[in-house]
Amino acid sequence: MASSRSSTRADPVERAVAAWLATPLASRGPVAFALSGGRDSMALLDAGARALRERGRDAIAFHVHHGLQAGADAWAAHCARECVSRGIAYAERRVSVPVIPRGSVEASARDARYAALRELARERGVTTIALAHHQDDQAETLLLQLGRGAGPAGLAAMPAEHVDADGLAWCRPLLGVTRAAIAAYAEALALPHVDDPSNADKRWRRNAVRGDVAPAWRAAMPGYPATIARAAEHQADAAALLDALAERDAQDAGYDAAAGSFAAATLVALDDARARNLMRWFLRRHGLPPPSSARLRAMVDQLAHARDDAAIAIAHAGAIVGRHRGRVAVHAPAPPDYAAPWHGEAAVQLPHGELRFETVEGRGVDFVRIGAGLEIRPRRGGERLQLAGDRTRRALKSILRESSLPTWERDALPLIVAGEMLVAVPGIGVDVAWQAGPGRPGRLPVWRAR
Repeated sequence: MASSRSSTRADPVERAVAAWLATPLASRGPVAFALSGGRDSMALLDAGARALRERGRDAIAFHVHHGLQAGADAWAAHCARECVSRGIAYAERRVSVPVIPRGSVEASARDARYAALRELARERGVTTIALAHHQDDQAETLLLQLGRGAGPAGLAAMPAEHVDADGLAWCRPLLGVTRAAIAAYAEALALPHVDDPSNADKRWRRNAVRGDVAPAWRAAMPGYPATIARAAEHQADAAALLDALAERDAQDAGYDAAAGSFAAATLVALDDARARNLMRWFLRRHGLPPPSSARLRAMVDQLAHARDDAAIAIAHAGAIVGRHRGRVAVHAPAPPDYAAPWHGEAAVQLPHGELRFETVEGRGVDFVRIGAGLEIRPRRGGERLQLAGDRTRRALKSILRESSLPTWERDALPLIVAGEMLVAVPGIGVDVAWQAGPGRPGRLPVWRAR
């Protein structure tokens, strides 16, 4: 049932929501509330939707159904029912949480949840998503990060607001409100909510911190969780300063935002701490987590002191950190083996990108000769290509080595073949035997890596 509380703005939850709605991010467009059905998210939805209604604005709730608990269907039904009773729009997304060997189910569920929320926001035109994390969550996050040996960026815990690369704002209006204050708000309004039994399972680290570490800390250090949350704010300031220093060092290193690379020589010129700081910043710019301290030191040393002609390929978090012609870059790993037929279609989807074919005349692959079809596959070694009648047939490896392409881009290029005969390589050329002659229709391959 919808609440009928008359607010004096004395309640910590209501004060926090009112302050948040006055911020630019919360004022700029449609707002959605991530709703699990638990007490915290129900309290945020209740206070937020009423505050928006007072301002002549509508709210929408997003629920992500993970299917990991026996009660997941009932939780989704609860969320939908509560939104109907409050006159709040509701959208739900079901996700499948992948099981990754030696991976964390918690992390996989979190990634799936945020991806689903992002999709729902895009579909509904939402510009801001409100999350119900509170001050105790913030303190527990910092303690977890301490246990992992995190640096300032990790110890900063969760930001109160963040705008991602797609322009979607993620906000935590209750980050300064304690769990106890939220519980008091929910009790005063008799807010119906669901309890996730997995929250009591101490096999999960956060639950262990919440059940064992936090009570001990509270008993020994009065002021918890506010003091720990304040420490996270200090770490956020320190992390911001380190990022500012890294950006300045990156500019000095000729950082190319479009290519996502910088001069490796800078790693030698900087002292060790600044070189590592630059590398952490660089990896984050590519959406990659920082490696362990020992691995980061080894990575910086290898990238800084390699010969310019050395092939550096350091695997990290599903990507490759490499060096080409004196510059450090991040790229995708080599694609798996594949074979795709081509019968003249305008585009062929491959595991690592799209191969498009532009319709041209007098150049490209002779369209008439495609006949029963050709094949698209990766390099396997030994391929040879003749680009003009007055030139010899040369090894593709030698032709690519003379190009300006980095090693990983050469390895990713798809080849168009007819049996054992190399027909064309996008960006390099078409074998003379397959080139469209004057006035003849042709197809020019254009490669777009993913």
